[in-house]
Amino acid sequence: MTKPKDNTSLILIGLMLAILMSAMDNTIVTTAMGTIVSQLGGMEQFVWVTSAYMVAVMAGTPIFGKLSDMYGRKRFFIFGIITFLGGSVLCGIAGSIAQLSIFRAIQGIGGGALMPIAFTIIYDIFPLEKRGKMTGLLGAVFGTSSIFGPLLGAYITDTLGWHWVFFINVPIGLVCLVLIILFYRESLSRSKQRIDWGGAATLVGAVVCLMFALELGGETYPWDSTAILSLFAGFAVLFIAFLFIETRAEEPIISFSMFKNRLYATSSGLALLYGSVFIVATVFIPIYVQGVFGGSATNSGLILMPMMIGSVIGSMLGGMLSTRLSYRTIMTISVICFVSGIFALSTMSIDTTRTLLTLYSILTGFGVGYSFSVLSMAAVHHFDMRQRGAATSTNSFLRSLGMTLGITIFGIVQRNLVAGEMRLAFEGMGLGQAGQSFGDIREVLSPEKRGEIPPPVLETITEALSSSIAHTFMWALIPAGLAVLVVLCMPNDRISPKGKREEQPQHSS
Repeated sequence: MTKPKDNTSLILIGLMLAILMSAMDNTIVTTAMGTIVSQLGGMEQFVWVTSAYMVAVMAGTPIFGKLSDMYGRKRFFIFGIITFLGGSVLCGIAGSIAQLSIFRAIQGIGGGALMPIAFTIIYDIFPLEKRGKMTGLLGAVFGTSSIFGPLLGAYITDTLGWHWVFFINVPIGLVCLVLIILFYRESLSRSKQRIDWGGAATLVGAVVCLMFALELGGETYPWDSTAILSLFAGFAVLFIAFLFIETRAEEPIISFSMFKNRLYATSSGLALLYGSVFIVATVFIPIYVQGVFGGSATNSGLILMPMMIGSVIGSMLGGMLSTRLSYRTIMTISVICFVSGIFALSTMSIDTTRTLLTLYSILTGFGVGYSFSVLSMAAVHHFDMRQRGAATSTNSFLRSLGMTLGITIFGIVQRNLVAGEMRLAFEGMGLGQAGQSFGDIREVLSPEKRGEIPPPVLETITEALSSSIAHTFMWALIPAGLAVLVVLCMPNDRISPKGKREEQPQHSS
């Protein structure tokens, strides 16, 4: 019998490109929004551009994960690539903010299929002894894409124009599509199952209500407004309905029975907590650099490079250690570094040097990097091929939910802190409203406007900004501390390649 030709390396490249696109588009648009709004208008609607993509990704992730278990990975992965590319092209030619928001939702539907299915395919085609290394590689791509996205978005916008923030996905996606179509052959036997439409509908509705309540609350509408309270009420009703439906469905979108497994429950909890803290570092470190040290948005984004390098090393190391140490031991190393990094960031002041900030960023990135590879492996450890898609997608969903909650909650904390400190500082200086006229943080972040602010006022604003960000990191120690407790609750399970045999990996030909 002739051994099938091994094309797993080509499939791996296709999966890495898919994760690169999906993860990068979570953040790449943020630095291009100023230019987009100036050309398309719709300042009051720009929040929908980011929200539409995130809502679609979060709602689609668990659904596509479950569908891939039921009907196979390849068809839904190809659907995700084509939908993502179609949405990217439409976004690039959008003529208004409303059109761009709709097209971003289309793009997000595709993105919701790419991430979870890519990781699941890794578990299907590679044997146990290689999964750690391969998952570490994909986790490194995810971390790099998420951190590097804003910097790349600023560079592309400045050099090629904002349209290419979306068009850049086309060549990447086409290569990915060709590689998966030609070389990925799945051999999963499937049985006829009923789709949980009720669960899917209520989950999508609940996510939409929650996301828009968090995105619009405090900015577009007051938190106690009828619109925001109605969205939160809608989320509560739909989420309760979702829980009710899932406990009675034959094939639920999210199987709550999986959470009875301690390793799965703890790894999912850690994905939520790590996501909520990690996003705070990626957002506020560049703001701190730009506001305290001065410089352009692109230059401030470069400060994330040390964190990116640390996360890549952590992700790769976590994958390699997975066959030697238990998940709990690896995540103990991770959480110690992660919490130490966040604590170090909470000590920042106006006198903190770039060298120290670089060291803090490397430590934080190194700690969070482990989670990109180890948590997804831990999530699927006790499940067979027919449950891996649901397990991986739920883990990804919870990480995305954590990131959304983290940036919303800690964004509110930082805004309130900086406003309060600036008000007290200006009153102490006896400037009153005159000082407040210079008190727009956006002017401190702009190199041109920065030079127009009187030195005493500039110093007051930068001190307030520095202090507010440091205190925000201090508040972020709460979910980071909870992560420590969750790690302690993890069982000592580990990958044992020489132990009992699992299902044979699928061959690629």
